[in-house]
Amino acid sequence: MIAAGALFYARNTNRFLLLHRTQGKRSQVWGLVGGSQELGETAWECCNREIKEEVGLVEIEKILPLEKFCTRDKSFEYHTYVCFIEEEFIPNLNHEHDGYAWVTYGKWPNPLHYGLKNTLAKKYNKDKLKTVLEVMAFHRNER
Repeated sequence: MIAAGALFYARNTNRFLLLHRTQGKRSQVWGLVGGSQELGETAWECCNREIKEEVGLVEIEKILPLEKFCTRDKSFEYHTYVCFIEEEFIPNLNHEHDGYAWVTYGKWPNPLHYGLKNTLAKKYNKDKLKTVLEVMAFHRNER
């Protein structure tokens, strides 16, 4: 099984979008926009479809693959992408979610989905996000 999710980053506020899930096995937790792959989709195609289904049309400026997690037995794979957008938006939530939050890095709401919590806790991912955010801030200041 393959799944994918998007961690949106709004450049105008330096905040990330998380959704509060009410449906499925992992309900009542905060997580990413995302879900499971449909037949014939790549991981990014899956993520892009889930974005449209869960929050509506969004103009994404840049996409950065953050992590590809795979279980030891290779039965599950999850692709996490950081999607850079210019401004925060009000998501058009579908039935899977009952809330959203734009949050500052490290100020994540609780409870976080355990997979996202693990992703955000890994030193490699922290360092990668920190570097990307510093580069984005530098370019913003250059304008």
